[in-house]
Amino acid sequence: MRIPGLVLGYHGCDRDVAEAILDGKAEVRSSTNTYDWLGSGAYFWENNPGRALSWAKLLARSKSQKIKTPAVVGAIIDPGNCLDLTEESSLELVKAAFEGFRRLSEITGEPLPTNEPGYKGDADLVKRHLDCAVLNFLHETRGAEELPPYHAVRAPFFEGGELFDGSKLSEKCHVQWCVRDPKRSVIGYFRPRDSEATEA
Repeated sequence: MRIPGLVLGYHGCDRDVAEAILDGKAEVRSSTNTYDWLGSGAYFWENNPGRALSWAKLLARSKSQKIKTPAVVGAIIDPGNCLDLTEESSLELVKAAFEGFRRLSEITGEPLPTNEPGYKGDADLVKRHLDCAVLNFLHETRGAEELPPYHAVRAPFFEGGELFDGSKLSEKCHVQWCVRDPKRSVIGYFRPRDSEATEA
């Protein structure tokens, strides 16, 4: 579906990477991990610079990551043809893609990937191998059928524990964007003025 207008997204990264992006020397890098929540692409938090900074800080604490100084870069995104997972027909497409992917797995004898915890006590199953594979399969089959490609995927996530006792609101609720081709969909980058996106 076409989403009218533009979207502000925020990406958490290392300060040197942010400066290179703002200087026009780099783009937000597309991720191709097998556990990316929305498939392959460049990831942004919708209207949430504070969460982007929190993410960068989390990665900085991880020994396997390359973030030394957490930073945030803002992006103006043209959603184009968007697979919006808050919208019924988009959800039906993903559900149908899963059925196709499952049939292919049966034919090839390859087991279906599974979503799994990324750390002890992870109830959110942050390593989304199955979701990632299904969304990538959807994009691949659309390409094979010469259907219009999706430029971006948008989805809400109700992550984290309950916000307060008995609540169905979640501590880490957010909306995430996966931009399939940043050079096509990101109109420009900017340095956020929001105090939530900068270190005090």
